Parts: sequence; structure tokens; C-alpha cells
Amino acid sequence: MDKTIITVVGKDQKGIIAKVCTWLAENDVNILDISQTIVQEYFNMMMIVDMSRMQKSFTGAADELRELGEGIGVQVKCQKEEIFDMMHRI
Repeated sequence: MDKTIITVVGKDQKGIIAKVCTWLAENDVNILDISQTIVQEYFNMMMIVDMSRMQKSFTGAADELRELGEGIGVQVKCQKEEIFDMMHRI
């Protein structure tokens, strides 16, 4: 399994989840876990996904998701699980 952490942050608006999840489905990325909250006007979503069946490189996918986010006014960031774990170790 090729686990990746995807975070999406920005002003809340309609369609954020739909656009991100549509991109994931079209690229054969499976969502393993998802959490989203809205605090006042700000949207925050964190997903753990499996990218092992995706045909694109990790870098290519991360760039496309970043661009998708820019197009809808949010920040989308991708980190491989092992990097995320190392950064958040105590």
C-alpha cells in the first residue's frame, strides 16, 4: 500500500470535497480515511489515501492537486505517510 496524507485548507465554499474526491477517483486513488471540519468560515480536510494503483508519479499527482486547489481557492498538500510520521514524531 502507498499511503499518502492529503490536507485541504481554505475558505469554505460549495464543491471542495466533490472536486478533490472526483480527481482522486479519476486517478484510481482510494480514500482510506477522511475527516473534515469547518471552523467559522474555514474549511479543513485531512485524508489518508492509497495511491498504489495510480498511474501518475507522486510528484505529478501532488502538483495536479495543488493546482486544483489553487483553482478553487484552497491549499492542497500531499505528503507520503512515512515523511508525515517522521515529521510528527515526539
